[in-house]
Amino acid sequence: MEKRGLPFERIDAVNHLFDFTESVKKFSLVFNRMSPSAYLRNGTQGIFYTQSYLKYLEDSGVKTINGFKAFSYETSKASQLSLINKLGYKYPKTKVVNHSSQLVRASQGLRFPIVVKANIGGSGAGIVKYSSASSLTEDIMQNQIDFGIDHTALVQEYIPARGGYITRVETLGGKFLYAIRVYTSGESFNLCPADICQTKDGKELVRNACALDAPKTGLQVEAYIPPPEIIKAVEDIVQSAGIDVGGIEYIIDDRDGEILYYDVNALSNFVADAVNVIGFNPHEKLVDFIEEKIHSKEFLQVAHTF
Repeated sequence: MEKRGLPFERIDAVNHLFDFTESVKKFSLVFNRMSPSAYLRNGTQGIFYTQSYLKYLEDSGVKTINGFKAFSYETSKASQLSLINKLGYKYPKTKVVNHSSQLVRASQGLRFPIVVKANIGGSGAGIVKYSSASSLTEDIMQNQIDFGIDHTALVQEYIPARGGYITRVETLGGKFLYAIRVYTSGESFNLCPADICQTKDGKELVRNACALDAPKTGLQVEAYIPPPEIIKAVEDIVQSAGIDVGGIEYIIDDRDGEILYYDVNALSNFVADAVNVIGFNPHEKLVDFIEEKIHSKEFLQVAHTF
């Protein structure tokens, strides 16, 4: 945006206020990039505040990217799976609980290992794997299970990944943008594409495109084009969720070959060193989309939350 000379203002949603009596018409567009994992960085108050702020903006006639509806899905893994279920696509067997007393009951009928994951997470936060009912019971007795900031958790079958990878499909404007396979040992749940610094063949990605701790993740990545039926499913999900820019992750269950959709992201951290991985810069496509969304003749100023 700076290179194109587009004026914008950063909005720190962690330290902010809005007044119903003040005009917000100085913004023609607000791009929401609040992360559900903000609570890991002392930003818990920004998450729920952003929901209220987005609703206010939209009720005031301000255009948003990844607005209130999209962010509602971003901040609830239970709602994500509910949408996937409604659309008729498959997902890991899951039960939702709001108290540790329900965990053992919820695990019944699920194949171990299982994971217990916070309903509001991000970057793999709040996910714990259990290999047996006894290990789960032990943590319950020791009061070691954290349901996260909304006190809600998912109890879900752990899916062994066929081929040792998950696939993340990025979308823009409700349409397929690109996809990557992320190779993982299965021991880490932080599969953020911006943290990956090595291609599948071992080539190091450009250092300034990677997070500082990325080499510690052990993740590898390669470009991939999913079959048409998967692209259609992904587009159905993001369009139904009102997500303008985001990624859907799916996994192939090595036990039976089922394709399972398990994560809906209304916050896109594009893959590190994208040009070398997928052949183009997705940020340029994103800014193209922003400009189209604004309609230049109505342009005033762009803002984005973070």
